[in-house]
Amino acid sequence: MECKHLDNLKDCTCSARCPNKGYCCECVAHHRALGQIPGCFFPKDAEKTYDRSIEYFIKVMSK
Repeated sequence: MECKHLDNLKDCTCSARCPNKGYCCECVAHHRALGQIPGCFFPKDAEKTYDRSIEYFIKVMSK
């Protein structure tokens, strides 16, 4: 499967400076290995905290 990096960048909401930005497969794998959720799964204001923990995700999404 070909990565659509440039297309992904158009919709990427992650504000972090990251080498995986726009490379969704690599981003998800990276955060999964750390027991985290990628920033693009969070609402914009919550994403800016850079807290990628599963606990924070549940807290934010439960509101």
